[in-house]
Amino acid sequence: MYQGILHKMSTEYLNPIQYHLLIGNNNISVNNLIKKKISFKWNGKVQCICGKILTNFYRQNFCYQCYWNAPEASPSIFKPELCTADLGIEERDLEWEKAFQLTPHYVYLSNSSGLKVGITRKNNELTRWIDQGAIQGIVIAEVPNRRMSGLIEVELKKVISDRTNWRKMLSGNPQSIDLESQKLIYAKYIPDNLIQFLTQDNKITDINYPVLEYPKKIVSINFKKTNTIEGELLGIKGQYLIFDNDRVFNIRSNQGYFVDFSC
Repeated sequence: MYQGILHKMSTEYLNPIQYHLLIGNNNISVNNLIKKKISFKWNGKVQCICGKILTNFYRQNFCYQCYWNAPEASPSIFKPELCTADLGIEERDLEWEKAFQLTPHYVYLSNSSGLKVGITRKNNELTRWIDQGAIQGIVIAEVPNRRMSGLIEVELKKVISDRTNWRKMLSGNPQSIDLESQKLIYAKYIPDNLIQFLTQDNKITDINYPVLEYPKKIVSINFKKTNTIEGELLGIKGQYLIFDNDRVFNIRSNQGYFVDFSC
């Protein structure tokens, strides 16, 4: 048995993707658990990023104080076009925001539940695509900071979705898309003052997930509904574990919970 705080799964880009459960200081290979019975038992406690122990989060895995004051929960986290660190303007913590925002970012197209646009830090694209369950990805633009990537994304999402339909993503692999041609189509929506950041590299990344069987009628399970989540593991995609009886468990949205894990 393993005990500790549940964290987002780490991944390795192999064929298929290799997943690792991070529980406290334990690193557990999840691929080796497919076709086996596993169990998570929540002990009734959660931990915020600030270290505070609670019986429940206030919102989005934060305590009340962090949700309203921590830079990790600021509005620009969810709307990158609102970033201001490159302008020298503080939102909540300028030094943290400079470290987070003032790094090269990518704008990309990916195919998770269909074509979508998104942004991520440079060299984080593989992790981002895997976490969203994408089977393909291509970079459109590389910009020097997070705000600029948000400005491009704002224009592109006027004509293309920026969201993944998680139910569709977990129902099977979407049809393959010619991402290079889609890049040419959507590049024209990049604002004139940012078109210089369009990338010339048209490399397409293909991603394969360890899934034996996709659910037919998805049932989402989490610790808000039950303290115990257990069953036969049939696959892993995105940050979801796919169990028998059409059940799926989102590790990322349940991180911060103190659990006992057995397999």
